[in-house]
Amino acid sequence: MGTNTGTRARGRLRERAVGPVCAVLAFCAVPAGLLAGPSAGWRAVLPMTVAVLGALAVASLHTRDRLITVAATAVAVSSALGTLFGDPPTLATATGVATLVEITGLLLLVCLVARYAGTRQAFVLCTVLGTLASTALLRLQLPPTVLEAAAQSSFFALGAIAAAATGGGLRTLETRRIRAVYEARRSQRLQLAGDLHDFVAHDVSGIVVLAQAAQVIAADRPEEVLPLLRQIEASGLQALGSMDRTVHMLRSSDGTPLTGRDATNAAGATDADATDASPPVAYGLEDIVDAVDRFRTAGRAEVRLDMDLLPELIGRIPREVASTAHRVVVEALTNIRRHAGSAPWVTVTVSAAPVPEHHRPVLTVSVTNGPPTGGETAGGHLGDRERPGASGLRGLAERARALGGTLESGVHGKNGENGENGKHGWRVTAVLPLD
Repeated sequence: MGTNTGTRARGRLRERAVGPVCAVLAFCAVPAGLLAGPSAGWRAVLPMTVAVLGALAVASLHTRDRLITVAATAVAVSSALGTLFGDPPTLATATGVATLVEITGLLLLVCLVARYAGTRQAFVLCTVLGTLASTALLRLQLPPTVLEAAAQSSFFALGAIAAAATGGGLRTLETRRIRAVYEARRSQRLQLAGDLHDFVAHDVSGIVVLAQAAQVIAADRPEEVLPLLRQIEASGLQALGSMDRTVHMLRSSDGTPLTGRDATNAAGATDADATDASPPVAYGLEDIVDAVDRFRTAGRAEVRLDMDLLPELIGRIPREVASTAHRVVVEALTNIRRHAGSAPWVTVTVSAAPVPEHHRPVLTVSVTNGPPTGGETAGGHLGDRERPGASGLRGLAERARALGGTLESGVHGKNGENGENGKHGWRVTAVLPLD
């Protein structure tokens, strides 16, 4: 992101510098024309000066379509009058220099019009200006026959065609760049929207579990309902915090998460607080502890977290890898809550220890749950297996592959291996390279 910011800063600097530079050149062009008038002839100097001033005006104020039309039209009229009513053909050096400068201004104007003007407007103006630039040399020497004059003008028209092609190429590159930026921002916003859905689904599923538990114990143990309501409140605030964090990212200028870490807790923040605080960043490895703790308090399973990472090592892990690791844990815990709510135990492992089959440093994230008890169905009490609109494990697998890693999920402890009576649990494992 720092590279993109530097590029934009340099682009803004260039845009701001064009106006003053053009103003200085225009200020110098007028006295130069006045000095060249007596020797080159005013009929040659006036079209030259108008062509130079018109090109400088379009270069500095190219964002105004009406000004482009007015400037190009004025230059075209001036050049046409210079060709039709100028002095008889002459080989005077001063006149030749003035004419060449005018042709240079016309070609520059053709390039600028092709770059900035509308499509139809650019076609008409470039055709007229290119024709005038290719016939301006007839002022210096008129060929003996019409055929030779046409051949000469056609040859010099190649310069106008090259100028128009250059401007059109620059326009195409800019259009592609804008489209690429738009598509990148759209993709990033869709990704953040998926994050919002998955994170809120994780918290809402915990709220549903707590609400179901409250309904079960309300009649027999009403004194235990109040702690459950407090946990529901905390989960709701966490869901609002996730929404607040993701919306801040969506509102960022370029659609990407900002670097650094927000010092404030997004959960429970008011609109005014969100305005004053710096925008939050993507979740990382530190947030895995909070996700596991919330899962532990909202369920009955014995939850174990093994994360043998020192703080200095966590700081060196790439942000994209840390964010993906957190997403894997959240998605796996959400699936356990939805489809294996009666699992007796859950183990979350995050390790940067070397893996024999990998020849480079990797971060391994694994979430394993024991076999559900009580004849629970795959869907549990929380609905169907598929969640329309969520990225799910398939989307996370694509994200892991984009980082050069892998994500695998499947049965754990099948056929009695670490299982009970033929039941089995589930394991999700992501291996993400750290380089």
